[in-house]
Amino acid sequence: MKSIVLRIVYFCRQNNGNMKNKGTQKHPVPWILLALLTVTLICGGLYSYFGGFKKIKPIDTEEFAKYANPISDLTIRNGVRIVALGEATHGNAEFQQLKLDIFKILVEKYGVRAFALEGDYGCCETVNRYIHDGKGTAEEAAAALGFTIYRTKEMANLIEWMRKYNETAAEGEDLRFYGFDMQLYDYNYKYLLEAAKNHSLKTTELEQLWDKDQDAFSTSSTPDQKAKVIEQVKQELLQLNDSTTVQAVHFADVLLQNIALGKVMDDRSKGIMLRDSLMFVNTHWIMAQEEARGNECIFITGHNGHIQCRHDYGKTGKAMGALLSDELGEAYFAIGTDFYKARVSLPKLTNKMKRSNHTFFSHDPLAEAAKKCGFETCWLDFSHIPEGTELFFRVSDYTWLGDVGEGYNPLMAVLPMAYRDWDNPATLYDAMIFVTNARPINILP
Repeated sequence: MKSIVLRIVYFCRQNNGNMKNKGTQKHPVPWILLALLTVTLICGGLYSYFGGFKKIKPIDTEEFAKYANPISDLTIRNGVRIVALGEATHGNAEFQQLKLDIFKILVEKYGVRAFALEGDYGCCETVNRYIHDGKGTAEEAAAALGFTIYRTKEMANLIEWMRKYNETAAEGEDLRFYGFDMQLYDYNYKYLLEAAKNHSLKTTELEQLWDKDQDAFSTSSTPDQKAKVIEQVKQELLQLNDSTTVQAVHFADVLLQNIALGKVMDDRSKGIMLRDSLMFVNTHWIMAQEEARGNECIFITGHNGHIQCRHDYGKTGKAMGALLSDELGEAYFAIGTDFYKARVSLPKLTNKMKRSNHTFFSHDPLAEAAKKCGFETCWLDFSHIPEGTELFFRVSDYTWLGDVGEGYNPLMAVLPMAYRDWDNPATLYDAMIFVTNARPINILP
């Protein structure tokens, strides 16, 4: 590629000199520069597609194989109160399947009874009702989660497994499905209204907040006006001093969070920091509900960026996982994920309602070692790697890690750094799971 660029630059200079002597002849330099840009983009795209600019020393596969294990052998240290599973992308089937695979292990070996998703609490309550002998199908419950990325066979399988488990579970041993996000509001509103009526509260003002024709919040009231009505309903529920209002109060809290988040979403950095801090608060609420049921540990899942033990937003904010890690210390166990190659389902740039698949390479030497060892999927607990070994040094040093969000930019095709993080695996996570060839999710009708 370098030789091609030098030849084009030389040609430009030669022709530029010739044009000075010909005066009236058409200037070719813009076309040559366009050709140079085209060649650069094509070569950059090819480099990206086949793994990018490889300068990182490969990891010894024999040493990697000593400590890498199948997912079925996953273990969690004693005293953990939150097990967090991250995903390097939202748009791959394997990362969604891992939610069920890991949760099964935690339920069967560690007595975990709570699954919490990076999804809105009200939407997840719809799933929780379904797994407790509710009506409908698992596919309909998955669709109720509100985000396209969860309308998949893998999510429906997780939901159906939880429902079947609950059919034979002893009293108090049932599984529960929670959400710790607040980006959507419809089901939170629906269930708050339901609870207010069940407790014989006046709901006239609350009902006026909703536009039945649009099936959404009415635009006739401002965010502050909505918040005032919801806060009033919340206070009336609290005054009842009844344990049955705990969930209803939380519906109100999540609605208030949604309104607060909406006020700062024009400032992306403020929106991100506020959202993570609120997810931290909501995860605490979920922990409290499970502790009241006698359960010491919960399982949460979200994008890698939200569950990492160390993830700062500038000088003033931290990701949910970093906040939980600071507070819980060794009682917080974060499992990150990465891929060697991933064909990821992402929203189209011109139409967010439609999706297309794009191929990425993480350039993560650990994921590459997993591939060379013949693993389709494996997990690596960093605490099991002896200090002083080459592998210990590598997981404790900075390296490339795949990081694809829920969005696509054409620059990602020519600039690998647009979807890679340069970071230290052992400071971000307690363990990692590597997927060699991640397939795109298929969205259910």
